[in-house]
Amino acid sequence: MTDVLISGAGVAGPALAWWLRRHGFRPTVVERAPARRDGGYKVDIRGAALTVVDRMGLREQVGRHDTGMRLARFVEAGGRQLATMDAALFGGREGDDVEIMRGDLARILIEATDDVEYVHGDSIAALDQSADGVEVAFERGPNRRFDLVVGADGLHSTVRRLAFGPGSAHLRTLGYHIAIFTVPAEYGEERVELMHPAPGRSVGVYRTAGAPDARALFLFPSPAEEPDHRDVAAQRAALATTFAGAGWRVPELLAAMADAPDFYFDAMSQVRMDRWSTGRVGLVGDAGYAASPASGQGTSLSLVGAYVLAASLAAAGGDPAAGFATYERRMRPFVAANQQLAERNLKGMVLGSAAQIRFQTLMLRLMPRLPGREGMIRRVTEPIRKAATAIALPDVPATAG
Repeated sequence: MTDVLISGAGVAGPALAWWLRRHGFRPTVVERAPARRDGGYKVDIRGAALTVVDRMGLREQVGRHDTGMRLARFVEAGGRQLATMDAALFGGREGDDVEIMRGDLARILIEATDDVEYVHGDSIAALDQSADGVEVAFERGPNRRFDLVVGADGLHSTVRRLAFGPGSAHLRTLGYHIAIFTVPAEYGEERVELMHPAPGRSVGVYRTAGAPDARALFLFPSPAEEPDHRDVAAQRAALATTFAGAGWRVPELLAAMADAPDFYFDAMSQVRMDRWSTGRVGLVGDAGYAASPASGQGTSLSLVGAYVLAASLAAAGGDPAAGFATYERRMRPFVAANQQLAERNLKGMVLGSAAQIRFQTLMLRLMPRLPGREGMIRRVTEPIRKAATAIALPDVPATAG
């Protein structure tokens, strides 16, 4: 039986573990965090990723955790409503698309892999490849040997750095940063996205159906001096400086930041690589081809990538080079289509001037009464739909081994 070490227990890691078990492999998942992380933000599952969830038998369970968002409400600095729109249209969703909290999805995937070994509170320190395996040194635990190692450890992947060199060489920043963290429920409205657009930056608060708290989201130009991605104190200071003097509920949200257990702050970046494997080490999800939160497709890329990688390795019959090559050939066009969405989406997420904001909110107010409204909506959702379905998924064999 082939032993595979997966680094990262977010979405891509547990999804890959599920499919590897289905194909007769023996996966182990190592995760730096001491326990499962339940925080995070809203993510979308659409197109081919929904098919993957269907084939895992998890569609009903995932659907039960849909966020249930109804409206997006745009407000000015004093709190006056500028415009509203349907939450699904705001998120580019249609049909069977599902919006779910990232923590809920990770929990569902981890619970579905209860026959897989999870090692929390540790991470990979070194990789030593040979012709027939990979010797893995861990930061805390003893060395272990695996047939394959897969990095599913996100934008700042340790596996990518160890196997391919410094991570910054593979990052393409989009010029903006994002910050997300939990705030008290009273700052939001249940099932409503509150958005405060300002020139060059945007602030939002949302509370999903039945949630005991809300999430605050800040989108803004990248600071001249970017804090280290693990220096939370410096990140909080940078966010407070960037939004000092801002109106609406921003002062209250910034005050709540200090108590947030799940503060997230990072550059809106993509991972662009010439290859996603070297020898017996490969990458999946954000570690290999992050599309950035602006794409709205990061979770779908992780789910589809896990499915395709497991199927490709299984079909290769013990030849990892052939398996990784098939995986890349199948995934490259899909990744390219979804990464292209990010810059297009950013143009609507952050507007450069007060005049652009006034025009956008005017169009939102007029949309329900405009002729050709359905065609306008299709033009908004069609690029997302095309990218989400830009892959033919390989079949799963009737028996695995």
